[in-house]
Amino acid sequence: MNYVALVGEQKRQVELTELEDGKFRVVIDGRELFVDARAVADTTLSLMIDGQVYNIESELDPAGHGENFSIRGEVVNVEVLDLRSMQLRQAKTLTGGVDGPAEIAAPMPGKIVAILVEEGQQVEEGQGLVVVEAMKMENELKSPRAGVVKNLTAQKDATVESGLVLCVIE
Repeated sequence: MNYVALVGEQKRQVELTELEDGKFRVVIDGRELFVDARAVADTTLSLMIDGQVYNIESELDPAGHGENFSIRGEVVNVEVLDLRSMQLRQAKTLTGGVDGPAEIAAPMPGKIVAILVEEGQQVEEGQGLVVVEAMKMENELKSPRAGVVKNLTAQKDATVESGLVLCVIE
């Protein structure tokens, strides 16, 4: 599957192929890596890349822009988008942004493991909405602002693709 990863201010082309349980072939801007990924806690992932082990802590970015990863003391913001989501983002940027409802979308492919709200429920900024498991890590998607949950399409145990809208906050 092909993605665009926004790492800080840099845009990276990423191709991800799952080889077997926890093992991936990752091509980043043409550079091929083989990665063995293991979840060691809800928000901690152990990656073995070219013989080096990296323990990575993750949390959703409070502003709703991807995830913040802590790697060896350095925090890096990463947002992963499929091609369609990247094109939509570029279109929104060109038109000056979009006012109105906030769409809560899956940041990467995964499985919905929990739904924390109900349609019509009042939520506060930063409140958890849906938990998506991706790459063996659980990611809690939070509300970017206070509002009411509308169009809750997320279903427990459903498989989702990057950019799929799971609910809307109005």
